[in-house]
Amino acid sequence: MFFLKWVFTLGIWGIVIIGLITAYFAYDLPSTDKALGVSNRPLVTYIARDGSKISEIGNLKGSTVKVSDLPRYVYQAVIATEDRRFYSHHGVDLIGVMRAFMQNVRARKIVQGGSTISQQAAKNLFLTPERTFKRKFQELLLAFWLEQKFTKNQILSIYLNRVYLGSGTYGIDAASRKYFGVPAGKLSIFQAAIIAGLLKAPSKINPNVNLEAAVLRGKIVISNMLTAGYLNKTQARKAIREKIYVRPNNSRGVGRYFIDWVSGQLKDFIGPQNRDIIVKTTLDLNLQGRIENFISNYVSNNLKKYNVRQCAIIVMSPIGEILAMVGGKNYQESQFNRSTQARRQPGSAFKPIVYLTAIESGFMPDSKFIDSPVVINGWSPRNYDRKFYGEMSLKEAFARSINTIAVKISERVGRGEVIKTARRLGIMAPLTRSPSLALGTFGVSLIELTGAYAALANGGNGIWPFGFIEINYSSGGRLYRRHGDGAGQIIKPQHVSLMNNMMSEVIRSGTGKKAKLGIPAYGKTGTSQGFRDGWFIGYSKDIVVGVWIGNDNEKPMKKVTGGTLPAIIWKKIMSDALQVKITKEGSNIRRSRRVLKKESFWDGIINRIISSD
Repeated sequence: MFFLKWVFTLGIWGIVIIGLITAYFAYDLPSTDKALGVSNRPLVTYIARDGSKISEIGNLKGSTVKVSDLPRYVYQAVIATEDRRFYSHHGVDLIGVMRAFMQNVRARKIVQGGSTISQQAAKNLFLTPERTFKRKFQELLLAFWLEQKFTKNQILSIYLNRVYLGSGTYGIDAASRKYFGVPAGKLSIFQAAIIAGLLKAPSKINPNVNLEAAVLRGKIVISNMLTAGYLNKTQARKAIREKIYVRPNNSRGVGRYFIDWVSGQLKDFIGPQNRDIIVKTTLDLNLQGRIENFISNYVSNNLKKYNVRQCAIIVMSPIGEILAMVGGKNYQESQFNRSTQARRQPGSAFKPIVYLTAIESGFMPDSKFIDSPVVINGWSPRNYDRKFYGEMSLKEAFARSINTIAVKISERVGRGEVIKTARRLGIMAPLTRSPSLALGTFGVSLIELTGAYAALANGGNGIWPFGFIEINYSSGGRLYRRHGDGAGQIIKPQHVSLMNNMMSEVIRSGTGKKAKLGIPAYGKTGTSQGFRDGWFIGYSKDIVVGVWIGNDNEKPMKKVTGGTLPAIIWKKIMSDALQVKITKEGSNIRRSRRVLKKESFWDGIINRIISSD
């Protein structure tokens, strides 16, 4: 009797504790009043500067569907893949949970989940995707609530109308129309299997991204349907023989880094929106596509030889319009935008700001300095080749990227004045106040530094890089239109002219000779300590291009300087952007509206140039 008494007491306390835990996690559960309704995020359509569509982000809306309106095989494909005991459990499948647990133990990592369709419907309806015990417990409570409140077919309808299926589509009807151009009720067996297969990884294996993977996954779903008894062998064989035609994707899949960058700015300009909008951007879609293809191939081809794994590109007009943006070699592999988010040491690419400060302080390109050892508080800079060349002009020192003279200039005019110049030109990154400031030993983003050069390209006007010109409601009505180009005149025209004189010498006879185009062009190389970063930023009167190459882990490249690969990449992109054709000598060019020859032509030229280093 004593034992039974303790068991009874512990049981009572267990019920109380479970009740308290349930009350604690249930107190802030979201409202369930509108469970059967379908809500959509506003659709944002991005338009290139020529009016062509770049991409759409948000919910692509389809019709609300009921299970009773669909062929059996459409929802059976989902059940066979996601929750085979859907019609027999009461919200939680204990067998499925145990099976997933054992699979995960064997694999020593999470390879399978045990969530039912009811749990997934609850999560899609009411909860965030965060992985916490509280969210999981609330998911269980809501799954039980759905099972009590609705029929199984209603729960399945809720799920099919809410689930994300890739390419901005929420709900099976939206996905059916997006991928196959038909409503959900008109899907074939294999099309339904492909859509059901997207539930595993909607962003990676949807037909617009990887048709081969989507079809392969669809065949696995057909196999699941066969095992579950929803199809016989004849039906399964006939289904997988179907030729799958995917509706052409409106988006060309380029400019993903650019779209992410622009998307992050929209709320600051127009606030939260609940209506569909159209954003007219500054992106040159054709140029963007050519640059992406070139960079992906070029970095891959030079990875082993030079240990270069990443590259970032900014192409802008002199007034700050972003015409092209590459944040990395491959967006699918990494969404980190190295052109806007990464801060890397610019090395000598920062020297134009040091020399501009000197010019504004009264120095001239022919002013003399001596290249000789200098020691400041125990620190001593050295040149790339570790030699000293004696007296030379500022113009020659700049073209040859002499470190000792850059430091002497910075110390003469004052580091504080150099920092003020950098701030005036739009560089907001934290800057070191040590003597090494002149050598660019701090981190800065490519877009900031390229924007600073743009002020020299446009005659001395400060700019703020921007990616969109106009935002309108899809139904009509303007939300925003850009007015003005920047901060106005921040560099005197005579100082711009003197800087251009020195910047052109870099390409004519200095460290940037491999960037020579044959038209008036201006630029500067940059190499950080230990060959971790290579830069070339330059401009013509029409365009400004910034190039960075390196490795995310900051491992050194194989003696790559700003005057080698970055200068060669810059030259290719500039010629593409300006649509010029370069002769064999590289000295005479002519304007042309024809697209440059295929990449194989350029690969040959580039490889010959590299081999001559």
